[in-house]
Amino acid sequence: DISVILKRCLFHFFNSSSSFILVGVPTLEAFPICLGILFCSAYIIALVGNGVVLLVIGLDKSLRDPIHCFLGMLAVIDVVMVTSIIPKMLSIFWLNSTEIGYVACFVQMFLVHSTTSEESGVLLAMAFDRYIAICHPLRYQRILNHQTIAQICLAIMVRTLLFIVPLAGMVTKLPYCHSLVVPHSYCEHMAVVKLACADPRPIRFYCVSMSSLIVGMDIAFIAVSYGMILKVVLGKKSCWKAFRTCGCHICVMMLYYIPGIVSIYTQQFGSSISVRAQVLLADLYLILPAMLNPIIYSMRTKQIHQALAGLMFSHAYKGRRDAQRARRSPENNFSYPRPGVMLGAMNARDVRAMNAPEMPIFLQ
Repeated sequence: DISVILKRCLFHFFNSSSSFILVGVPTLEAFPICLGILFCSAYIIALVGNGVVLLVIGLDKSLRDPIHCFLGMLAVIDVVMVTSIIPKMLSIFWLNSTEIGYVACFVQMFLVHSTTSEESGVLLAMAFDRYIAICHPLRYQRILNHQTIAQICLAIMVRTLLFIVPLAGMVTKLPYCHSLVVPHSYCEHMAVVKLACADPRPIRFYCVSMSSLIVGMDIAFIAVSYGMILKVVLGKKSCWKAFRTCGCHICVMMLYYIPGIVSIYTQQFGSSISVRAQVLLADLYLILPAMLNPIIYSMRTKQIHQALAGLMFSHAYKGRRDAQRARRSPENNFSYPRPGVMLGAMNARDVRAMNAPEMPIFLQ
């Protein structure tokens, strides 16, 4: 029950002074400045890139179709994901603030699980969008209307809650009586569970089974969607151009699922792999997609590229046009006929300048 879990968290918050200690990246504690610069740069790139994507989608009314709605959702999820872990990592590297409160640690843990599950659901929704657009183009608007998009978003959130709520109940009720030093750069759930006095195998089984179920189902449905797309494309040569629009989506999926699967199973079963490699792999799994997704979509998606260029040029054109109007105003431009001066007294050059049409700055 959600209310019981919240009461348990509040009880620990007000009645327990214990905190966890985050190590950062084990065996690399001697390079805090370099690690901080690396992760801070990735954080800035992720914020700026996803912010630009959200700004373009929000300002350009032509980008209100389903695929760009899902792309906006993906940008929001990526921002939440990196914001939940990188600021604390920077405080570890630069300020030596390794302590994190009990409740804050579990909030960070559940945010990571929520965003990863939601991102997988959004990628599945984007694959479904491409399937409808290529295989059933005449029914695209009728199938993927605003009501359907809202239902897809609601289904993604409900699925995430069904996964997170039992995990929260299992993790928060464990007795943490061992060392509270977490050998990780954020509150990764298995690194925290290993500190408990109880048997961690039930939680490990639940996490592996649910993660495999969610990711496996999403990958299976995505594979079926692209298999049907490929079947249609091979049958109609005119569909190859539409199929090329799926390239950026395929790149994003590979960037997300391959490191994710490797990270999950190395955290669970990679006892022979060094802790440093496991921590770096888990960090890259969360940071790389958020950093590279907007770059991939901005470079490979023609609509976003054109909308971004249009916004930039329209802003520059507006500034140039306002400057031209200010120069041509009667009080600032003496080429305009002043009271008492006949138009015929003006020379031909002044008349041409006055009647010349305004031209965008990028064409002058």
